Amino acid sequence: MHSPSIVWLRDDLRLADNPALTAAAERGEPVILVYVLDEESSEVRPLGAASKWWLHHSLAAIGPQLVLRRGRAEDVLSALVAEVGGGAVFWNRRYGAAREIDARLKRHLRDAGVDVRSFQANLLIEPWTLTSGSGGPYRVFTPFWKAARELRFRDPLPAPSEIEWDATGSNREDLDDWGLLPTQPDWASGLREAWHPGEAGAHDQLEQFVDERLADYHRRDEPAIDSTSRLSPHLRFGEISPFQIWERLHGAMSPEARANVPKFLSEVGWREFNWSILFHSTELAERNYRPAYDAFPWSLPDPKELAAWHQGRTGIPLVDAGMRELWTTGTMHNRVRMVVASFLVKNLLIDWRVGEKWFWDTLVDADEASNPANWQWVAGSGADAAPYFRVFNPELQRAKFDRDGRYVSRWVPEVGTPLYPRPIVDLAETRKQALEAYAFVKAATDRQ
Repeated sequence: MHSPSIVWLRDDLRLADNPALTAAAERGEPVILVYVLDEESSEVRPLGAASKWWLHHSLAAIGPQLVLRRGRAEDVLSALVAEVGGGAVFWNRRYGAAREIDARLKRHLRDAGVDVRSFQANLLIEPWTLTSGSGGPYRVFTPFWKAARELRFRDPLPAPSEIEWDATGSNREDLDDWGLLPTQPDWASGLREAWHPGEAGAHDQLEQFVDERLADYHRRDEPAIDSTSRLSPHLRFGEISPFQIWERLHGAMSPEARANVPKFLSEVGWREFNWSILFHSTELAERNYRPAYDAFPWSLPDPKELAAWHQGRTGIPLVDAGMRELWTTGTMHNRVRMVVASFLVKNLLIDWRVGEKWFWDTLVDADEASNPANWQWVAGSGADAAPYFRVFNPELQRAKFDRDGRYVSRWVPEVGTPLYPRPIVDLAETRKQALEAYAFVKAATDRQ
């Protein structure tokens, strides 16, 4: 009698370098590949609209062998095991608050006699394996990455060549019924033009980056230059693993590209660092990592100013270009992300959590570690944060990184015409107000 192996996919939507799938294939029983849309468990942060669009297409790319279920994951998986007589359940580990779901489910299924195993798949460095000299987690990136570079990472696993798929279970759901795609209005045309979700699309993007853009990566701060990897949404949904990227970046390439590999890998390291922070501070999207910033005197958001920021109509060209790029493509150049975040937090004095929620809804690459950690970095309240007195001046940033205006003119063609609005705030005056607010927090901290 068969006792199928169940592989529970989460943010690991790939067949290659998927340790849970490899273990299931090695067990030798039919494999049920399942994805559960869990919007009920309190430990799971519901996806934003742009991420839902990506998820739909990523799931569709896996193929008909994928079984779709919806509901509270602990209930769904327990029911599926009973329904099919599952003998084993495999998954790849999560590192945010949802790991508590996995721990409870593992205990429950093991008590019922089911073989349950979890694996390292989506991080090069699991958060508990790298500690500082004091024995706690690293709070500063540079020593974290220095220690990480001394580690030996495993080689990526090939996709199992022979699997007997079992996709005949009852209560299969139809992906289209999940309503992940926008309808009225259909705002995703720019996303469809910019992206190709799925495992194949991820590897195509990696090869294009290595062959065509990595040689120019030293110009990554210039938003008009196509020199970044564009891998972040593929990593976020696990269509490609950091082990696969690490191996490819140590493979064949031009000397010009090779020179930029260390810096690119340090950006992969920044993602790892953010996940380490989240593991130890699971409320990162809601609470200041540095408690002293609980005293920060945030302004009550002005609805008109906030709407202008959302829509890219602040009258600040680089800010507006970034926000329009975000709305159209579901992403934004990293340098510009820092500028628009600084403008919201330090020029408008709006709580970083407001911006983090907007990015969570509109970014295709928003993950629960990097999104809040990077917002807190800009705000000064996070780990290894930017110093409080650093206020990105959007005009100086534009002059330095978009000297010929190609990026701004692409997204905000009306700049310099009567159609373009006046700035909603004075940059110099609001910078002064921001420094006064940050000085208040610093003084309160010094008194403690």
